[in-house]
Amino acid sequence: MKGVIFNAVEEAVTHLYSEDVWDDLLDAAGLDGHYTSLGTYEDGELLALVVAGCEATGLDANDLVRALGEHAFPHLVQRHPELVVADNTFDFLHSVNDIIHPEVLKLHPDAKPPEFEFDRRSDKVLRMTYKSDRKLGVMAEGLIHGAAAHFGERVEISVVSGAGESETTFDIELGANEDVRAA
Repeated sequence: MKGVIFNAVEEAVTHLYSEDVWDDLLDAAGLDGHYTSLGTYEDGELLALVVAGCEATGLDANDLVRALGEHAFPHLVQRHPELVVADNTFDFLHSVNDIIHPEVLKLHPDAKPPEFEFDRRSDKVLRMTYKSDRKLGVMAEGLIHGAAAHFGERVEISVVSGAGESETTFDIELGANEDVRAA
């Protein structure tokens, strides 16, 4: 897994909790935490951080990973604003396969980004299938919530099939177009 993901998770943990909590998670997981955005790290390191995070917070792993994904999104946008070329959540999601992941692969040819398939069900509903051997569909779900907040939109996400599997299908329903961006 690329270091930029670990950087985004670190940013989410320190934003939600504190730098001390991040250090405690690293200690509990037996990790040094020296993640560079260009580095490649074992997927098991993220799992170890999640296990430590669950023990520290009492949260279920899915709830924790979803929250980390949601709060990691602003960090990713801040780091690569040039890759956010959309004006709304659905357009952004469609850009991931065609714009973001090809750019990731240019910089990191060894990266293994997930793939997404889309089926527009209506103006308000997008069916998205996440495909990755990492089985982090719940993180994708959190990132979708983060994207929606970035665009000032609300979404409801329901898992259609494959929760926790290498292929997870979601229905993403666009809610009220309230401004939910951070001030």
